Amino acid sequence: MRTERRTPLNRARVLDAGIALADTEGVDALTMRRLGGTLGVEAMALYNHVANKEDLFDGMLDRVAEEITLPDVDLPWRDYARARAVSAHTTLMRHRWAAAMWTARISLGPARMRYMDGALRSLREAGFPAGLLDLTYHAIENHIVGHALQAQGFPLEAAEMTAMGEGFLRTFPTDRYPDLAAHIRHHLDHPTGDDFEFGLDLILDGLERMRAVT
Repeated sequence: MRTERRTPLNRARVLDAGIALADTEGVDALTMRRLGGTLGVEAMALYNHVANKEDLFDGMLDRVAEEITLPDVDLPWRDYARARAVSAHTTLMRHRWAAAMWTARISLGPARMRYMDGALRSLREAGFPAGLLDLTYHAIENHIVGHALQAQGFPLEAAEMTAMGEGFLRTFPTDRYPDLAAHIRHHLDHPTGDDFEFGLDLILDGLERMRAVT
């Protein structure tokens, strides 16, 4: 009788299983017992690879950070910042639980430290003075994470938004609020748009002008 060999459990497998569970069912569904069940082990076996649930979350977040593509270090600061921001935003949108955790968890793993250090180095080498450098870094990061949180927090899917919006406009006092009505109509007629990159470019253009006069 052959015994099926089980893939050995390790930290990477535990973290990846946690990410998969959070992606499909939400981070609130992630318990050590549930995670152990998906891996075919008792919850206590997980503690050989993660110290506790906080360590699990920190490790999961750093695994997500590993998915962010860091641009070539020789790129001009604006190109570096833009490519990094687009990749980071795409990653946070792929893992919809991660944006809120990105700002809430202050324990940094190696992948997040590389991500942050690369951004700060690029700005320093571009000649940003210390004060403006700090403001620049946070302005870009706030746009990445804030936009993801807003996009993920919107309660309606595209089809639901269309149906709700059309019904809303039929009873909306357009004569009193014509510009708001036009705004809603625009969203219904143009349901897609790359507003993240539009806002990002505005921020980067403004920061470049500030850098040039300092």
